[in-house]
Amino acid sequence: MSSTAPRHTALDALHRSLGATMTDFAGWDMPLRYGSERDEHLAVRTKAGLFDLSHMGEITVTGPQAAQLLNFALVGNIASVGVGRARYTMICRADGGILDDLIVYRLAETEAASSTYLVVANASNAQVVLDALVERSAGFDAEVRDDRDNYALIAVQGPESPGILKSLTDADLDGLKYYAGLPGTVAGVPALIARTGYTGEDGFELFVAPGDAEKLWQALTDAGAPVGLVPCGLSCRDTLRLEAGMPLYGHELSTSLTPFDAGLGRVVKFEKEGDFVGREALQDAAARAAENPPRVLVGLVAQGRRVPRAGYAVVAGGEVIGEITSGAPSPTLGKPIAMAYVDAAHAAPGTEGVGVDIRGSHEPYEVVALPFYKRQK
Repeated sequence: MSSTAPRHTALDALHRSLGATMTDFAGWDMPLRYGSERDEHLAVRTKAGLFDLSHMGEITVTGPQAAQLLNFALVGNIASVGVGRARYTMICRADGGILDDLIVYRLAETEAASSTYLVVANASNAQVVLDALVERSAGFDAEVRDDRDNYALIAVQGPESPGILKSLTDADLDGLKYYAGLPGTVAGVPALIARTGYTGEDGFELFVAPGDAEKLWQALTDAGAPVGLVPCGLSCRDTLRLEAGMPLYGHELSTSLTPFDAGLGRVVKFEKEGDFVGREALQDAAARAAENPPRVLVGLVAQGRRVPRAGYAVVAGGEVIGEITSGAPSPTLGKPIAMAYVDAAHAAPGTEGVGVDIRGSHEPYEVVALPFYKRQK
C-alpha cells in the first residue's frame, strides 16, 4: 500500500508557530486545536474565531453553458442564482445517492455571453466532485477547472466578525446578504468575500491567493485581538456545526442516502428546466419519503454525562431504532448532544424512552428538533 504525504495549506508554518495540534484530515495536515477546544468554540459563539479552510476543494465552471451544465450535474436550480449570490446544493449519483454537498457561488460576469461559477466541495470529496463534473460536462459549451491550488480559504466567524472585517475593507459588508459573495480587497489583498459559514454564527469566508494567505491571517488576527478573536481548529468547527444542526459528509450524508433520506429534499428542484443526473431515482425517493418516511434525522440531548459517538445504536424498548451519526459534548448546552437517524415512529421531539447504547449501557436521551442552537438575529 502506498501512502502519500499529507498536503499542507499556505498557513501551515503559521499554525505550527501558534502551537497548533495538527491532524490528518482528508489527506491534509490541518490544525485540530490551538489550545482549549471549548474556549475556541465559545469564542466563536460570543466573539469571533479565525479558521483556515484551505483544504476545501474549489472548482471553477465557466462558459456560455456553465449554468446549463450545473443544472444537469447538480440537483439544485443553479440557473436561477443571481450574480454575486450563492446556493447550497448537492451532487448525486444516478441512483440518487449523495456524492457531496456543495456551495456554488455565481461570480461577476467577465464576458457578456459567459457565466462563471465557483463550486466549493468538501476536502474528502473534491476529486470525486471534480471527476463527476468533468464527466457530466460532455456536450456542454463549458469548461470545468480544478482550482484547488489557486485558492486559500480563511473564515472569520462570530458576532464580532462584521466589525473586524469592516476595519480592513471598504467593501459594502452591510449590503452583503447571507449566502452572497462579492469581490473586494481585505487588508490590501484581493479576495472573494462571501457571507457564508459552517458555525451557525454570522461570518465571512475569504477566498484569496495562497501567497496572500499569511498576510490576511495576520491582519485579521491584529484587527480582532481587541474584541477577543482567537484562532480555531477543526475540532471546534465540528462542535459548532453540530450545535447548528449542519450535516457533515461521511456522517449525516453519504452515497447510501438520498437528499430525501437526509431530510434535505428541499435542495432537489424537480421544477427546473431539463433533465439532471439522478432525477428519476430522486422522484422515487421523494414518493417513498412521502408515503413511508425512512429514518429521520433528529437531535438527541443526553440526560447524563456520557458522550455518544458516530455508529452507536439508538434504542427504545430493547430494540435498535437508529444510529448516531455525530456526537460530542456541547459547550453551549453544557451536556452531550448527537444527531442520529431514527425510525419515524420515534422521531417526534419529546418522544419518551429513547436511549443510546454506550458500551452496553442504555443511556437516556431526549429527542429534540434540530438545530440545537440558533443565533439570535
